[in-house]
Amino acid sequence: MSSAGYLDNVRILVVEDHSFARRILLEILKHLGATNFVIAKDGEEAWQEIKKEVPDLVLLDWEMIPVDGLSFLRRVRHDPASPNPYLPIVMVTGFADRWHVFQARDAGVNEYVIKPISAKALLDRIQAVVERPRRFVRVGKFFGPDRRRKEKLFLGPDKRGAAAKPGAPAAPLAADMGQEEINALFNPDDVPAPVAEGAEKPLNQPDPKT
Repeated sequence: MSSAGYLDNVRILVVEDHSFARRILLEILKHLGATNFVIAKDGEEAWQEIKKEVPDLVLLDWEMIPVDGLSFLRRVRHDPASPNPYLPIVMVTGFADRWHVFQARDAGVNEYVIKPISAKALLDRIQAVVERPRRFVRVGKFFGPDRRRKEKLFLGPDKRGAAAKPGAPAAPLAADMGQEEINALFNPDDVPAPVAEGAEKPLNQPDPKT
């Protein structure tokens, strides 16, 4: 899909407190054809903006004062006064470590883009939101996009579609993630599901050993 004019008629709320980062982001949006955007410099300004008029999409920085991006995200999803709890929100941040990525995911963000950003990386995530919208689910305290695979394969007690590895150490939460790894975390349907040991091969898939 051509990026030119892709964001025509899309109202975008850009929430970014750093002037240089904000300018870069706006230049990319203009390159993608965006003409209708509103600026907020922290989560409180963003909250006031969405109460005045709900945008079609929010691009949200994390580290801002007095109200940061994660607090704004949680407020949109859970505050009874939220004008649209289903509002599409893409986190755009310099935090690439697993702790921040998981916090944003568990707070109900739609997509996550790490800085420095490119036009392609941003367009890819916007397209994921616009062209492949996920239904929202409420499970316990979680409310946000349903990231479960449409077709699950039972592989063990965790039922997550990934082979359990007893005793395998988890990656430290301080470890950074790459953009492709984050994309796979947020969009598991875009990643081929693992096949359980002993399961039949899918049709039309050549045997790699031959």
